[in-house]
Amino acid sequence: MADALDLCEGSDRMALQPRDSAKLKWMQRIGWGVTALMIAFLLFDSIGKLVLEHHVVEATTMIGYPLEVIRPLGLICLACTILYGIPRTSILGAILLTGYLRGAVASKVRIEDPMFSSVLFGVYFGVLIWGGLYLRNERLRALIPWSRD
Repeated sequence: MADALDLCEGSDRMALQPRDSAKLKWMQRIGWGVTALMIAFLLFDSIGKLVLEHHVVEATTMIGYPLEVIRPLGLICLACTILYGIPRTSILGAILLTGYLRGAVASKVRIEDPMFSSVLFGVYFGVLIWGGLYLRNERLRALIPWSRD
């Protein structure tokens, strides 16, 4: 907790009220819950690519990617997901996953998929990835405050 307060220069190191402590626990639990859901989906996706599951191969080749790039995409997704799941490297993982999802969005735009149900799916996931991280990471909240002060 003190580390998060140290990020903001000149911050007053006031003792947390019990209410603030309960709010932080609630935010962290929700953040870890969202993070766990994102990790589960991304692991499912990357493993599907690594084992060349029929539906994954069909969907990926339909977008226009050759069969040879499916496993490398799965490996990249798996590596980024692992980085995202480790607290020390979670921000790096979120940045890399944002780039990975950007490629998915660009691919869907290229084949003119429906905007809200398909193209923006990667954007929705990006918001959930960063939202979960924001709720569970005090340093990120200190860096990007959403207060009205």
